Amino acid sequence: MVEIEEAFKHMSPAPLIDRELATAVSGDRIAGLVAVAANEHGVFYEAAFGRRNLALPQRMTVNSVFRIASMTKAITATAAMQMVEQGKLSLDQPAQEILPFLAETKVLDGFDNAGRPILREPRGTITLRRLLTHTAGFVYDTWNENMNRYAQLTGLPAARTGKLAALSAPLGFDPGERWEYGINIDIAGRMVEVVSGLDLETYFQQHIFAPLGMVDTSFIERPDWENRLTAVHARQLDGTLEPIALPPGAAPDREFFPGGGGLYSTGSDYMRFLRALMHEGELDGHRILQPATVALMGQNQMGPLNVQPMRSAIPRLSNDVDLFPGMVKKWGLSFLINTQPGPAGRRAGSLAWAGLNNTYYWMDPIRKVAGVLMTQILPFADPTVLETLDAFERAVYATAA
Repeated sequence: MVEIEEAFKHMSPAPLIDRELATAVSGDRIAGLVAVAANEHGVFYEAAFGRRNLALPQRMTVNSVFRIASMTKAITATAAMQMVEQGKLSLDQPAQEILPFLAETKVLDGFDNAGRPILREPRGTITLRRLLTHTAGFVYDTWNENMNRYAQLTGLPAARTGKLAALSAPLGFDPGERWEYGINIDIAGRMVEVVSGLDLETYFQQHIFAPLGMVDTSFIERPDWENRLTAVHARQLDGTLEPIALPPGAAPDREFFPGGGGLYSTGSDYMRFLRALMHEGELDGHRILQPATVALMGQNQMGPLNVQPMRSAIPRLSNDVDLFPGMVKKWGLSFLINTQPGPAGRRAGSLAWAGLNNTYYWMDPIRKVAGVLMTQILPFADPTVLETLDAFERAVYATAA
């Protein structure tokens, strides 16, 4: 119990939330975490527990910097919807009108007897709406065996490399046929770069981060983060955690910034973004989206299609993923939408998603409650972190009531 006692020295005045999170890091089950919760009146909880790196003594702090991976997607979608508001993009125009190379995109239909990819013309149109809802046909090799095989066979670079060749990946299915998580938001981010004339880092800083006061969010690792950057830990077969070395973030020879992942941020910065959404696109007098746009982003945009479980093709990066198992789930313009009340407190119609290194958020527009839970653990959908997320959420709603 030493870890819990030590953690309590760093707690905020919300004892129920504190106790759940202090327990979560006890015995190094989670190396360290930062949690933030807010309601319509502002942030009512922010605390850090554990250590940034289990190999070092420094404790986690509320201003620790995390690799937020796919939590980048909602910010990219926000930028895309700013372009829609300005008339520079349209949700249902063919995306190849902005990115002509998409006219050459084929569908991967498997492999022939010689192991060569079978490619064909797509039936359907890639649009921004389909990109933002993961129904355009692009997939991730992390959760798609065929794409994993194709990438290894052809040397297709990952989107995180910032190489434009990554966006020439084939589709895993015809546009509009189904939902599958993929590089769709990287394509959408590239559309923003083209029509705005700015790379995503510059665009985000000028049009989202600066207005919202997100001072510690960037694609580019900063020297002043040296004593705040958290280490990523890999869950071992025996359940223990080991720090792992990761390549640096955005490469200096990048050709684009990947809108599907790659940002560094803090719990407090990301909560400022969620609070802006909670307040219909405005925070502290700075508006980033119109209320009607925010409402549109939070509505089902995939029609009768449903979000499907994600089966891992690369176990070291992700477990199988099925958030809210058994529940019909929809997708808005870059958000998972639960169609029934969640078991830990969020109302039906809440918006949520996560990042590969086990970072999570939700925003409940009914109760006006939002939460952010930051850890740095692989593989994704770590059961211990998911249990902690549920415990955190229950305690947040109990505290906010």
